[in-house]
This record gives sequence, C-alpha cells and structure tokens, in this order.
Amino acid sequence: QVQLVESGGGLVQAGGSLSVSCAASERTFRGYTVGWFRQAPGKERDFVSAVSWNRYTYYSDDVKGRFTISRDSAHNTVSMQMTNLRPEDTAVYYCATGRPITSMIRSVGGYPYWGQGTQVTVSS
Repeated sequence: QVQLVESGGGLVQAGGSLSVSCAASERTFRGYTVGWFRQAPGKERDFVSAVSWNRYTYYSDDVKGRFTISRDSAHNTVSMQMTNLRPEDTAVYYCATGRPITSMIRSVGGYPYWGQGTQVTVSS
C-alpha cells in the first residue's frame, strides 16, 4: 500500500504564488507517474498536472504556463509550483500515483493511490 502525504498550500491573494509537495511513505516514486488533481466544492475532481517516470510533464489548459510540476528523486518528492494564482484555482489539491497508460494520465481512474489533500485558497 502506498501512502501519500501532501504539504504546502494555504491562503494567498490573487496573483500570488504557492507550492505544494507530495511525499510517498515506505517506497519511492521510481517508475511511477505522479499527478496532481484538484476539487472545488460541489465540483468533480479535475486533472491539474502530472510528471511521468521519465520526467515528461502534462498540464491542463487552465494551468499551463502558470504551474510547474517537478520530481526530486533525491528526496522522493514531487512538487508543484503555482504562480499567478486566480480565485478559480481555489480547491483541495490531491496528489496521486500509479502507472497509468498515456491515455489515462489525465484521468482520476488512472491512479490507484491518493493523498488526503491540501487546501489552496486564492482570495480576490
């Protein structure tokens, strides 16, 4: 069983920046894709970004150019730097890991392991 722990997030004004990180307990991310998803109140959980085992990155159109995902193998973490944040970025952010095929990288169903989520709130 893979346990994921998110950290970071918080409250920021529009236009500001935040970073969230994801760490895996009792195993490494080697060979696994790690993704970030977010869920706003009353909405579905949506794909945000992902980094594959070979460091290929994926982004949703909403965040492309503003968010950057990266993996730090030395510390076994995956981080996402979020800049130019907007009120519509407010959500609980979840990291997830697994070995999805390419067509499932942007899908919730592609990831069997999930963290508990961390809140990101952007005020206007």
